[in-house]
Amino acid sequence: MKIILIFVGVLVVVFAGVQIFAIKSQHNIEMYSYDIIKQYENFEIRRYKPTLFTTVKLSSGDYKKTSRKGFSVLAGYIFGDNDRNEKIAMTSPVAMTLEDSMTMMFMVPKKLSKAELPIPNQSLIKFREKPEKIVAAIRFNGWANDKKIKRFKNQLKTTLESWGISHTNKFQILGYNAPYEFFNRRNEIIVELDEDF
Repeated sequence: MKIILIFVGVLVVVFAGVQIFAIKSQHNIEMYSYDIIKQYENFEIRRYKPTLFTTVKLSSGDYKKTSRKGFSVLAGYIFGDNDRNEKIAMTSPVAMTLEDSMTMMFMVPKKLSKAELPIPNQSLIKFREKPEKIVAAIRFNGWANDKKIKRFKNQLKTTLESWGISHTNKFQILGYNAPYEFFNRRNEIIVELDEDF
């Protein structure tokens, strides 16, 4: 019994250490920055500046499986799976389009241009410059899954309709936390608004 209690105690200490490390490391991660144009009760309108992303296109299907595969490919690239075995800093959030063919995206650190990036070893990875855009965003906590994504996507659509705000139907999910983080998880559904907003 004593051995079991010691083992459980060690596990608790390790778990707590990992969570503290995760919270502290979030402060050092470069974010996909935006300006808030207007704040509503349960959503907001934002402006994002032009930004470069590493991307991988994935077949549609279960969010968990698709996101796991996409994250593995892109994380491999920034951890050194490239022609220079060079590591690139992680950024946040991880973005994924919500279309028939999903695309996962990691923001490239602002200090790097496309010409400076190492060549990916995997041909699936592409670089894309995203222009400035205005989006509506709704936030939810916990772990993202297909059911939650559908619920908050529909909630955002309905809310925008009630305010008479038109959008492009180009939805994305943004995930801000590492897979091993259990607390303060942040997810958002965003949709690009029409140019005449």
